[in-house]
Amino acid sequence: MGFARTCSVALVGVEGVVVEVQADLEPGVAAFTLVGLPDKSLSESRDRVRAAVVNSGAEWPQKKLTVGLSPASVPKSGSGFDLAVAAAVLAAAEHVDPRSIADLVLIGELGLDGRARPVRGILPAVLAAADAGYHQVVVPEQTAGEASLVPGVSVLGIRSLRQLIAVLNGEPVPDEEPTEQGRPDAMLAGLLIPGAGTGTGLAPDPGEGPDLADVAGQHTARRALEIAAAGGHHLLLTGPPGAGKTMLAERLPGILPPLTRQESLEVTAVHSVAGILPPGEPLVRRAPYCAPHHSATMQSLVGGGNGIPRPGAVSLAHRGVLFMDEAPEFSTKALDALRQPLESGHVVIARAAGVVRLPARFLLALAANPCPCGRHTLHGAGCECPPSVVRRYQARLSGPLLDRVDLRVEAEPVTRADLLGHGGRGEPTTAVADRVREARARATARLTGTPWTLNSEIPGHELRTRHLAAPGALAHAERDIERGLLTARGLDRVLRVAWTIADLAGHDRPDHDDIAHALQLRTGITRGVPLTTGDRP
Repeated sequence: MGFARTCSVALVGVEGVVVEVQADLEPGVAAFTLVGLPDKSLSESRDRVRAAVVNSGAEWPQKKLTVGLSPASVPKSGSGFDLAVAAAVLAAAEHVDPRSIADLVLIGELGLDGRARPVRGILPAVLAAADAGYHQVVVPEQTAGEASLVPGVSVLGIRSLRQLIAVLNGEPVPDEEPTEQGRPDAMLAGLLIPGAGTGTGLAPDPGEGPDLADVAGQHTARRALEIAAAGGHHLLLTGPPGAGKTMLAERLPGILPPLTRQESLEVTAVHSVAGILPPGEPLVRRAPYCAPHHSATMQSLVGGGNGIPRPGAVSLAHRGVLFMDEAPEFSTKALDALRQPLESGHVVIARAAGVVRLPARFLLALAANPCPCGRHTLHGAGCECPPSVVRRYQARLSGPLLDRVDLRVEAEPVTRADLLGHGGRGEPTTAVADRVREARARATARLTGTPWTLNSEIPGHELRTRHLAAPGALAHAERDIERGLLTARGLDRVLRVAWTIADLAGHDRPDHDDIAHALQLRTGITRGVPLTTGDRP
């Protein structure tokens, strides 16, 4: 009787669980049994592993073979267990030393010819292995760079099962023919899922993407865009068609600062699981940008699917921008499903196959027309929408959702002077991005020693007790609360925006004008203070 064990990782959402893969050989009729709650693709590994072992020059054991995946109560899916199953079987048959694989974590799929094929979710899987105390990981060569992002883990990238057997036995490693230059690499097919990242991309490097200088006019909206990027505040742009709402939102990711190391790992893990990680770029360094179509379902936004839920748009936009153009055209269910992740920064999805917690800390940008035809706010434009239709259209953005939006800006129609450039070009993206980076640095220094890094993350209690505004600065806000124009949550969000405005202006704490700016951006009521970028000292 032969027995061997090794380890692999089962992913539940973007969190991993180390799974012990055990192989047991007993005398009897040759059979291969796989137990431990595998799904269909994992059950099919019996045929893949048998063919891979034989085509790699090893002898398949003609005995009763049982492979167990422990803990058996954890659902296991995907083809990433193939390498671990093959290694355990070979060790149980004494083709390799069982001790050599006992402390290894093996992740990867096997082709019928024995080649190691990459799988999605390598980064979160290796992170889970490192957290469990494992220090040696074996993955397909194409994903070795992604696995190497985890500190303290020794990564071995292999091209085939033959190479793994040689390494475990201390023999010379055989060469495998690389893909010819210019030919498509079929081994990368499993990493990218067609359609999984529709409307999702990464912000380009500064100077390479769309420039804010291309936007004509819209000084108030440009100022709101800068404040949103500096503090991580959610934004609503309303106005007639052609005012530039979409242009502004598409340029928002360009003024966001690069991701920190921890943020990069979080974003890369989500994109790796979703199958939209760009080949050759194992670490995502720029903020993601996700712009789903208004026909998107609630499941596509927050996550879902058959079996274990997959990340939705809110998770694909983690640490980046989720732009919802024509926001009132989205279904009411889809819009209201955003309320919980907007507050908590994550989304919890419960399905029959399990409960998944996915990260979802994103900057929400909404764009909406004032009515179905879009001409309601234009004088003499001939809007024929009845008042009841206008009210119903605007009511599609519910009050609880709008209460979580910090900045509400009306994009005015572009004037002839602005469109023809008579008023001069606006500031470029690089100039605004520099100010955003400086403002975030001030906020980070002030919040050192706390679990928060952005003004939008500070709880209301902290704002009212430890991070106080200047004396008398809240007079307007107090009156708005008494008049019912501002809720308790609204006051907290006004204070957060005021702190961001103060950081952009270089103030030690928000003064009367900073609070007035924040109130005007939330309520739309003019407070007598200009909102252009030229008001900074």
